Amino acid sequence: MGLLEGKYAVITGAAGPRGLGKATAVMFAQHGARVAILDLDEGQAKAAAADLPGSGHVGLACDVTDKSACQTAADAVIAQWGAVDILVNNAGITQPLKIMEIMPENYDAVTDVNLRGTLYMTQALIPHWRARQTGAVVNLSSVSAQRGGGIFGGPHYSAAKAGILGLTKAMARELAPDGVRVNAICPGFIATDITAGKLTPQMRETVLEGIPMGRAGTADDVAGCALFLASDLSSYCTGSEVDVNGGSLIH
Repeated sequence: MGLLEGKYAVITGAAGPRGLGKATAVMFAQHGARVAILDLDEGQAKAAAADLPGSGHVGLACDVTDKSACQTAADAVIAQWGAVDILVNNAGITQPLKIMEIMPENYDAVTDVNLRGTLYMTQALIPHWRARQTGAVVNLSSVSAQRGGGIFGGPHYSAAKAGILGLTKAMARELAPDGVRVNAICPGFIATDITAGKLTPQMRETVLEGIPMGRAGTADDVAGCALFLASDLSSYCTGSEVDVNGGSLIH
C-alpha cells in the first residue's frame, strides 16, 4: 500500500529527466499517486508524465510566472481528476552571479520563477482546498537561503529561496484553519542538471569537504522528504523547513 494511494499531485518544473521534480514525480507515482507534471514545454511535460509508473498521469504546459497560466493549469487538472491533494512547487532557476553582476533582468528571472511562481501556483489551488478542507503544499527552498549562498546560486537566488521560506511560513499560518499544510525543503548540494558541468573538480572537492556525510545528495534524497511532507505521515507538520543537506548546515 503506497503512502499516496488515491491522491492527486501537481508538480511544477518536473519535466527535466534528472531533476528533483521528476524524481519526486516518480516516487509519488510509485506510492500510488496520480501526478500532473507542469513545465514550460508541453511536449516534454507529456513525455515525462508518460514515463511515470502507473497510469492516469498528465503533462501540461505552464509558465509559473504567469498567474492566469497557473489558474488555467489548476482548473484543467481539477476538471480531469475532480480533485488535487498535493502541490510541489519545484520549478526554479539559478544563476552563479556575484552581487555586482546581477542586472535587472537577472533579478527578475530568478525571483519570478522561484518566488512569484510558488505564490501563483499555490493561489491557483487554494479555493479548491478551502472547499475540501484539505491540501498539502511542499515548497523547494535551498540551503543557500539559510547560509547566504556559497555553493552555486548568486545572492538573488539566495534571496528568492529565503523568500520561499517566509512565504511558506506565512501561508502555513493562514491556511492551517482550512486543513491545508505548507512546508518547505532546503536541499544542500544535490547532483542534478542545474549543477551538472558547472563545477570544477576543485570546487566540487571544496563543497564535499564541507559535508559531514561526505557525498553529494541525490534527487531521490529530496524526493523522499517531499513524499513525507506530502503524505499523512507528516499530518501535524506545517510551516516547517526540512534540511536535506548531509549535515553541511547544522543549526
